[in-house]
Amino acid sequence: MTDSATTPSTSSSTATPATSSPATSTSATQAAQAPRIMVIYTGGTIGMVEDRTTGALVPFDFSHLIENVPKLNRLGYELDHVAFTPPIDSSNMNPAHWAHLAQLITDSYDSHDGFVVLHGTDTMAYTASALSFMLGNLDKPVILTGSQLPIGEIREDGTENLITALEIAAARTAEGTPRVQEVAIAFGRHLWRGNRSTKVSSTNFGAFRSFNYPALADVDLHITYRDDLLWHPAGERPLELWSSMDDAVDVLWLYPGISRDVLKAQLECPSTKGIVLRTFGAGNAPTESWFVEDLAQAVKSGKVIVNVTQCPAGGVEEKRYATGDALAQAGVITGLDMTCEAALTKMMHLFGRGLSAEEVGRYMACSLAGELTEV
Repeated sequence: MTDSATTPSTSSSTATPATSSPATSTSATQAAQAPRIMVIYTGGTIGMVEDRTTGALVPFDFSHLIENVPKLNRLGYELDHVAFTPPIDSSNMNPAHWAHLAQLITDSYDSHDGFVVLHGTDTMAYTASALSFMLGNLDKPVILTGSQLPIGEIREDGTENLITALEIAAARTAEGTPRVQEVAIAFGRHLWRGNRSTKVSSTNFGAFRSFNYPALADVDLHITYRDDLLWHPAGERPLELWSSMDDAVDVLWLYPGISRDVLKAQLECPSTKGIVLRTFGAGNAPTESWFVEDLAQAVKSGKVIVNVTQCPAGGVEEKRYATGDALAQAGVITGLDMTCEAALTKMMHLFGRGLSAEEVGRYMACSLAGELTEV
């Protein structure tokens, strides 16, 4: 899967720290050897600087990373970088870009201690969710971050978000293993699990939240990790790349007064394999007989339909109300407390692996990378 218009630059360079002193995290002393971190710039506000001639925002030149963010010198890390050429607005992010990004991480996996992905905020939660499924057996940190204002502005959040993400990517336990071994979003004052996150504000510096799972770390004077909440892969197995994502999926958002014609138009689309059904409250939907019948017919035709609540917090409790139970009887699968971003990208991932509708349905209700709370 390729997209020649957004092929990442194949060249990367090392930003050599000005100091040779060992880097220190906010919680423990790093190993004597300087951590080696790969910084991947996909696009987004954090990678923009103001052109002093025109006043327009232009992509950041990462060959001058240390010059633009001089505080990075004090970290003492070995930084390599690679950028998508040209950078993309995150509104244009798609499965082909996720495949590029996952491949970049895989290619540099053995030679780096951690990864920081600079990304636009609008679709960051989708990318973080997708990567959590595409990078199987991940046991190193992949930290996404970005900003609401570009680096270089007087009141910007990009510098602190970048430095925090780098410190988290470099953090080690007392035994020398990576402190974080999953895909996460570092933004503002918190570190969130990537596939539990959603963007909640277009203006607040704390733009992301995870309503159904606590923060993995709090960022204040120190970075305080909640080690009991961090995800750890089962056993020691090599990284497994699943780069194929099947985009034959859809989101069906329910609303009062939805008509049968609107419902059928989405359910009967011949190219659609799976649908994320955004229901009311704890997983409720209209009780009209035609509504349930049409959903049941779509399931019988081979489509996978997953029930995910429209509410930002909480999840689907399919047996709580008769309407939710009717959906379950029709063959609609509970998405429990998954976000829409996680449900959608997980379905893309499972179909991309070539699984049958029955297998996809079975895995959708199971936790693959900490994306849901199993009952």
